[in-house]
Amino acid sequence: MDQKKYSLFTTIAMIVGIVIGSGIFFKSDNVLVYTNGNIILGIIVFVIAAFSIIFGSLSFSQLASRTDKAGGIITYSEMYWNKSVACAYGWFQTFIYYPTISCVVAWVVGIYGIILFGLNSTLELQVIIGVIVMTCLYLINILSFKFGGYLQNTSTVIKMIPLILIAILGLAFGNPAPVIKENIMDIQGSGVGWIAAISPIAFSFDGWIISTSIGHEIKNSKRNLPLALVISPMIILAIYILYFVGISTYLGPEAVISMGDEHVNTAAINIFGNMGSKIILIFVVISVLGTVNGLIIGHIRLPYSLSIRNMFPFSEKYRTISEKYNVPVNSGILTYFINLLWMLAHYITQKFNLIPNSDVSEISIVINYLGFILMYVAVIKLALKGEIKSKIMGYIVPSLAIFGSLFILYGGMQNQFFIYYLSFCIIVILISLSYYKKNKDIIN
Repeated sequence: MDQKKYSLFTTIAMIVGIVIGSGIFFKSDNVLVYTNGNIILGIIVFVIAAFSIIFGSLSFSQLASRTDKAGGIITYSEMYWNKSVACAYGWFQTFIYYPTISCVVAWVVGIYGIILFGLNSTLELQVIIGVIVMTCLYLINILSFKFGGYLQNTSTVIKMIPLILIAILGLAFGNPAPVIKENIMDIQGSGVGWIAAISPIAFSFDGWIISTSIGHEIKNSKRNLPLALVISPMIILAIYILYFVGISTYLGPEAVISMGDEHVNTAAINIFGNMGSKIILIFVVISVLGTVNGLIIGHIRLPYSLSIRNMFPFSEKYRTISEKYNVPVNSGILTYFINLLWMLAHYITQKFNLIPNSDVSEISIVINYLGFILMYVAVIKLALKGEIKSKIMGYIVPSLAIFGSLFILYGGMQNQFFIYYLSFCIIVILISLSYYKKNKDIIN
């Protein structure tokens, strides 16, 4: 799997395409719920989340520039900590992090697909469409990696259209000045409950790290991956704030909260009419499809990356590369079924409202930032060894990234189910460490 397939533009498209296009559409109402409709507090939390990601990306760029070995964050854990940390992180991402996000975003395709075609919206139909979407995208990425890359580039360009149009027209017709002025005056008495908005926003920003999983397949990876990790978050933050302010001031925070995920369609109808709204919804669906596609591209390679190190059961099976398709087919099939299991879990939690105003992905995203802290500490260690000459890049940037991760962790802890989810994650990590200990002698 040493063939270089993805350009700098495709890598940026992957990051922007994974991050933008799902969370911002169906998490804006969740953010406003936590901030009691205060747009300014929402912007503040967006900036804080972007703050941690921008400095996190800068920190990861220091690690990415030093290797193009397969595995992404698994490789960094192995190089700068030890093999047991790499094994634990790889299992967490394979069995919890990637599939929880993938199944939720695929479900969102179902939500907006139903709105687009005017179908009777039920959770069951949403989930069925989500499963069909995942199945098709897995087939595309296993049978033709080139087509998967083209889909990522195209969907990223397309998804900008509804975001930018709604943002600009929402700002033009929404008269944000008086609303924002009133929100500023209300901040002082808002308490600290708004900090919990960091969880849905962390979801909206999540996915940027996934590009590291294809680092070994990026052309001139040591140059292009760091560039992509730095450029992408800045693009994302600008678009997010424009959209959030535009949609919130145009419809009004209370309306966005009450309409939930359908607020996008309502805004599109008001601005463009029924036919125009259909076109916007088509763009939104393509946008969210691009997010699922990028997640699948990354997830397919995780069992493979663990198996080439013998850190995974039946490694000889999952490290095999198909000569015909030039991708790890067995690795892809396994991750597909892991996604199906999480889709079932997501269905159960939504059906019985087990995680109010949330879903199965949010806490795993927050916990993932704990692992990021280890990577930021690794950058500081490199600076202490003299391998990073710049004090800003070696000390200040990773320290700010650590602070941002801790803030996201604190926000996630406001979720009443945090302790249960954390316990489940710890169980998976302990199983991975047990596997590592038993197979220590054969692990590369």
